[in-house]
Amino acid sequence: MEKLRLGLEWFMNPDHLPFMVGVEKGIFKEAGIDLEITEPEDHFDPLDEIQDGRLDVAITEPIHLGQDRLKGEDAVGIARFFHAAGGAMYNKKSGIRRPKDLVGKRIQYPSAPGDGGAIMAKTMVEADGGTCTLDDFTRVNNGFYHTEAIEKDLADASFLVFRNIEVIEARHKGLDVDYFPMAEWGMPDVGQLIFVTTPEQIEEKGDLLRTFIRAVHQAVDFIFDQPEEAKAVYFRYMKKNALDELENKMLDATMPCFTYDFTMSDDYYENLQHWLYETGQADHKIDPATYWTNELIFAKRETK
Repeated sequence: MEKLRLGLEWFMNPDHLPFMVGVEKGIFKEAGIDLEITEPEDHFDPLDEIQDGRLDVAITEPIHLGQDRLKGEDAVGIARFFHAAGGAMYNKKSGIRRPKDLVGKRIQYPSAPGDGGAIMAKTMVEADGGTCTLDDFTRVNNGFYHTEAIEKDLADASFLVFRNIEVIEARHKGLDVDYFPMAEWGMPDVGQLIFVTTPEQIEEKGDLLRTFIRAVHQAVDFIFDQPEEAKAVYFRYMKKNALDELENKMLDATMPCFTYDFTMSDDYYENLQHWLYETGQADHKIDPATYWTNELIFAKRETK
C-alpha cells in the first residue's frame, strides 16, 4: 500500500461522495492506495500544503488554479471529477429578478471586502445590459455560510454557491431564493472541482496519481451504477440519519454532477484567464496549456 494525501477544499459534504465510496467499497485499497483525507479547519491554500510536503494532491476550483498560476505559483490541474452550476443565489424578497437588479444590493462572498465577488456581480450586471461600478455593491463576508447570510438578512445575494448544495438548503429552509448561473451571465463556468498538484509531484509520483485518478473514476462509476447503495455509503461514512430529508435532497441533486469525462481543455483556461485579465484580476496572460495536463487521466503510453 502506498499513502496518498488528499486535501479537501472544504468540509466533507456530498461533493466528496466518490472518496467515501472509494474508501468504504475498498476501491482505493484494491488499487494499492492508502488514502489519507485532510479536511481543513478553514478554507486553506492547497498549494502551500503541497509545496510544504503535507499533501500530495488537493481539490480546488478552476478559478483558484487560474489565479494561482497567474501569480506565478507552480501548480497544475490533473483531473476534473465534478461539474455543477456555480453562480449567485439571491433572495427574491430583495426585489432581485435579473442580474442588473444586483446593483445597490448587499452581496455575500468569502473574500469580502476584497474585489472578487464585486467583480463577479459587475460582470453579470453588464452581461444583462446594465452599468455599475465596483462601489455599487455592499460587500458582506459571512465566510462560506452562504445560506445563513440570506436567512439572517445579512445579504441579498450570495456568490460562488453551488446549486446542488446551497440552493437546495435555502429552499428546504423555506427561503424564497433563485439562482443566476455564472456561465449564462458573462462569467467563466467555474462550478467545477478539480485535482491540483505540482510538476514536482507529477515527476515523483506520477504513477500513483494516475492510479488514484483511475480509482476515483471507478468510484464515480459505482455511484451511477448503484445510486441507492452510494447514498447508504454516505450516511454510514458521515454518521448521519439516512431519513434526513435535506441530506437526501442534496445527494439527489449532487450525484448527477460527477463527471465521466475527467479532462479539461486549453480553451477553457484561455477563456478563464481572459476574464481575469479583462477584469483587472491579472496583469498578464500565460500559455493556457500550462494550467492543465490530461496526461494522468489516460493509460500510460509506453515509449518505443
